[in-house]
Amino acid sequence: MKVLVTGADGFIGSHLVESLVISGCDVRALVQYNSFNSWGWLEGVSCLQDIEVIAGDVRDPILCRELCRDVDQVFHLAALIAIPYSYRAPSSYVDTNVQGTLNMCQAALDMGVTRFVQTSTSEVYGTAQYVPIDESHPLQPQSPYSASKISADAMAMSYFNAFELPVTVARPFNTYGPRQSARAVIPTIIGQIANGASSIELGDVSPTRDFNYVTDTCQGFIKLAQSGNTIGETVNICTGEEISIENTLHLIKELMGSSVEFICDQQRLRPSGSEVFRLLGCPKKLRKLSDYSSQISLREGLQETIDWFSRDENLSRYKTHLYNV
Repeated sequence: MKVLVTGADGFIGSHLVESLVISGCDVRALVQYNSFNSWGWLEGVSCLQDIEVIAGDVRDPILCRELCRDVDQVFHLAALIAIPYSYRAPSSYVDTNVQGTLNMCQAALDMGVTRFVQTSTSEVYGTAQYVPIDESHPLQPQSPYSASKISADAMAMSYFNAFELPVTVARPFNTYGPRQSARAVIPTIIGQIANGASSIELGDVSPTRDFNYVTDTCQGFIKLAQSGNTIGETVNICTGEEISIENTLHLIKELMGSSVEFICDQQRLRPSGSEVFRLLGCPKKLRKLSDYSSQISLREGLQETIDWFSRDENLSRYKTHLYNV
């Protein structure tokens, strides 16, 4: 099986590449072109010699066609994902997330790809109107980022309806684990505690999240691509369990044996109409259409994440003293 992973240099993308190689796939990995010739998180994966790495940008339709040549399956993860940055540069999110998805769908159609997995996000649901959130929950664009992902998902699904491109929309909830960006709350807390911080500034810690360890999320992607029942479907990848940000922080604090103090920082608060206060996913559809189930508990996953971030060679890659937008 020849598979393409876009956004392979990122957090989830790099883990997905590893999981696909382990499962026996021949992997082509797209990393974002840059003048440093950096392949992001792929630089440190053990399977680097076993994959084909291409540097480029999904905003270029010509490149997208070349990426999809001779490929059986596409896992499309390339996207701008930072919510706070989407307040500053919303047009960039349309260019990459919407136009980039259009380019990839057209390329996949032209090149005869047999499965296209579009990566969505639980952010498209906004604050829960009911829980657990199933795939029929209304979509609420509470940030430019979530609006761009709603649009990207719709674009991908339009290619299924109009052109019979075999699309599956994978909608992961809050993935965490090694290599995650410091813009996310879990690595931010772990990194600062590991660097000896006595106090940490945070935004609102009352919202709840459905946290899923990264290897479990990756298995969800793979299970969806393997199932013939998921074509034309949008499917949550989640645990069906929720925890507040505050309780998550205290669990991290306990696991790290820290006495750190948490302080509210006004600049880290989302605009009032943009904060997503509750995310609790319903995994029933995923379990019905595949044999997926989460394997790693939150406590186990946090400990794995803490162990990784606490290594000097990993922690040194993060600017823990800066607020990462």
